[in-house]
Amino acid sequence: MQQQNSKGRLQPVLPKRIILMRHGESEGNLDHAAYTTTPDNKIPLTQEGLAQARLAGAELHRVVSDTTGADSPNWRVYFYVSPYERTRSTLCQIGRSFSRTRIIGVREECRIREQDFGNFQVQERMKATKETRERFGRFFYRFPEGESAADVYDRVSSFLESLWRDIDMNRLRHDPCHDLNLIIISHGLASRVFLMKWFKWTVEQFELLINLGNCEFRVMQLGKGGEYSLAIHHTEEELQEWGLSPEMIADQKWRARANRVDWTEHCPWYLDAFFDQLAESEEDSGDGDEIWHETDEKIPQTN
Repeated sequence: MQQQNSKGRLQPVLPKRIILMRHGESEGNLDHAAYTTTPDNKIPLTQEGLAQARLAGAELHRVVSDTTGADSPNWRVYFYVSPYERTRSTLCQIGRSFSRTRIIGVREECRIREQDFGNFQVQERMKATKETRERFGRFFYRFPEGESAADVYDRVSSFLESLWRDIDMNRLRHDPCHDLNLIIISHGLASRVFLMKWFKWTVEQFELLINLGNCEFRVMQLGKGGEYSLAIHHTEEELQEWGLSPEMIADQKWRARANRVDWTEHCPWYLDAFFDQLAESEEDSGDGDEIWHETDEKIPQTN
């Protein structure tokens, strides 16, 4: 049940799972020439993509209805979906696996749409452009007349802020007696950026990540201490296959068992990602009253 804080306000009940899924196989995945005549947002699923989505719906149902241990059998799902044809069609097929009583809502969300690559795409030009992106860096490269992954990061960050407000104010109409599962049906890059933002991964760590396959999903599950982790549902081998470094995997394992108040004690892992070496104490680093010049001469620091 919801608990009251010191001011008498009900504390929000967090979703048990936040699941990120990429759409099924689309005509554009099968043949890039589709983008030359069809707007990206109107690219449909293939027959294989429709079948993938139906199978994914059954698998999602199995995941969220897992009632082993102390889980509540009264689980519910809430969907967020990109406005693109291929994501909406994926959602429609997934919905076949859920009864109306299990779905408490669905919302189309433009901020989790595909990265904008420009308008109608010219194949040869796009091929050269993507080769340039590899040299420039996948996160910061902005497609002509389109977006960079950094641009997608900004709008996904805005979506996350709204998501937290929805949870905090119970706009999802979540009964605290139920296990809530948020399922976000989006695109490969948007999903990776979502994870980057959530887990505070660096740009360098983002560049390591492998894209999701069609109808592949990532399960962020709430640990007993109040932190979300990929390591509760997924194996270490899966995390390695997806491009997570040993440090990132160790962090996921920590999140699976950690309390939220332990965050400050976990800070050294993030410090080590930015500093080559830090002194253990003030004595190790000097008293701070002197500065070094390139001549290696000690110059007294004046006030």
